[in-house]
Amino acid sequence: MTQGQDWWRGSVTYQIYPRSFMDANGDGVGDLAGITQRLDHVASLGVDAIWLSPVFASPMKDMGYDVSDYLAIDPVFGTMADFDRMVARADALGLKVIIDQVISHASDQHPFFLQSRESRDNLKADWFIWEDARLDGMPPNNWQSIFGGMAWTWEPRRKQYYMHNFLREQPDWNFHNPEVQQYHLDVMRFWLERGVDGFRLDTVNYYFHDKLLRDNPANYLDWSQDAFRPYDMQYCLFSKNQPQNLAFLERIRALLDEFDARATVGEVGDTHHAIELMGQYTSGRRLHMAYSFELLGPNYSAAFFRDRLSAFFRKAPEGWPCWAFSNHDVPRHVGRWLNRTADRDALARQAAALLLSFEGSACIYQGEELGQVDTALEYHELTDPEGINFWPHVKGRDGCRTPMVWEARAPNGGFSTAAQTWLPVKAPQLDRAVDRQEKPGSVLAFYRQMLALRRAETELRLGQMRFLDLPEPVLGYTRGEGIICLFNLSPDPATLTLTEKLDPLLSQGASCKAGAVMLAGNGFVIARRG
Repeated sequence: MTQGQDWWRGSVTYQIYPRSFMDANGDGVGDLAGITQRLDHVASLGVDAIWLSPVFASPMKDMGYDVSDYLAIDPVFGTMADFDRMVARADALGLKVIIDQVISHASDQHPFFLQSRESRDNLKADWFIWEDARLDGMPPNNWQSIFGGMAWTWEPRRKQYYMHNFLREQPDWNFHNPEVQQYHLDVMRFWLERGVDGFRLDTVNYYFHDKLLRDNPANYLDWSQDAFRPYDMQYCLFSKNQPQNLAFLERIRALLDEFDARATVGEVGDTHHAIELMGQYTSGRRLHMAYSFELLGPNYSAAFFRDRLSAFFRKAPEGWPCWAFSNHDVPRHVGRWLNRTADRDALARQAAALLLSFEGSACIYQGEELGQVDTALEYHELTDPEGINFWPHVKGRDGCRTPMVWEARAPNGGFSTAAQTWLPVKAPQLDRAVDRQEKPGSVLAFYRQMLALRRAETELRLGQMRFLDLPEPVLGYTRGEGIICLFNLSPDPATLTLTEKLDPLLSQGASCKAGAVMLAGNGFVIARRG
């Protein structure tokens, strides 16, 4: 595992969605004590760090991404003592701990918002984004909420609108107010002093808004096939991605620099300039790493991966990405890309080899190491506001958030002893439980192999990536001077001419002979160059 001040460079982080990882107290919801019980599994993979989705006090309108107290653990997850025990166990296993910081918005039950909404002249009056109505009573501009409807909600006590990029129960902080910036820096300091190793910064490009409140223009991209909400029809030029964000990111970095070996990873949510923002946000003394949704969609081709990764390193040679194929906000990648394979496990192994051989750091999402796909849910089983609001065109994010399955024959897959879990555990997921994959050749076994290879080969972690000029569907690149990676991203066999001798380190469906490499459908080889 990587060590030292720059441990994050080339690291692999395992995302834990606490509600769904392990339930220790039998109430049907995962908790911190459950995470502590199962950290040995995470450590056995060979990753460097864990990232916890929010465990702070929250009304759970958006499953913890609506925080009402940033310095308290929500009782559904346990206590601060449970948190400390989890951090101590992670440290004993050599795992860094990164926690979510959701600071672009709060819960409408946060004490500061409750105070702010009471009047225009209280001590927290300017801590959130308040604006007068237009003369006709309409909101101050055309900004849309991601979860549907306008990004403005009327508050009769102030006779003003407040802004929310997400649910109306998630008011946006006013980062133009220096006191708000300092408040969140103080919150981060609290957790750093408590021993966390860094932060995943939710919606990191949403912190600042245009103070002139200019209308967003129409989306100049072709959204006609994909849009299911008015938000997609706008180019969010003014509601996020503001230049003032850069100075605040530098303040965050200065805070972390006061502590040894800490790191940040920012989530850049944007459909227009995500790669550019990733580079901008990680250049200089800003974020350590950033990721976007560029690799979290349906595209799975050599040209796509070559274009996206090349764009990042071309535009931000001093920046550092954190690539991911799945997380708690998108359908699981094996399910997204099933049309690219005749063998689901072969695809799962190939995707792991691909992600973990890219230049940069990587994040894998719980259950990904089992080759899981989304759980098919019915409307009455949903909890996610996105699915509830846009059903049936959009099923929401619950399908990728269902509980982790540990033991195929245990109640609820060994996740919980409760009669009913917060989201259901179903048969297709049980078939891929951890205990059924503790054997050679499984997807789980391959993740361990690939992560061991990444740790053993410095060039796979830190070597520069250079793409080879190869025809679709073969993606090829070198890492440093000594490693070559070749992937057939189709279900059909492919053969390519290659004059140099290869010494395979890890492969699937590959034959390397003099002058030729033959790759089966979804075949690949990671080799040392002769």
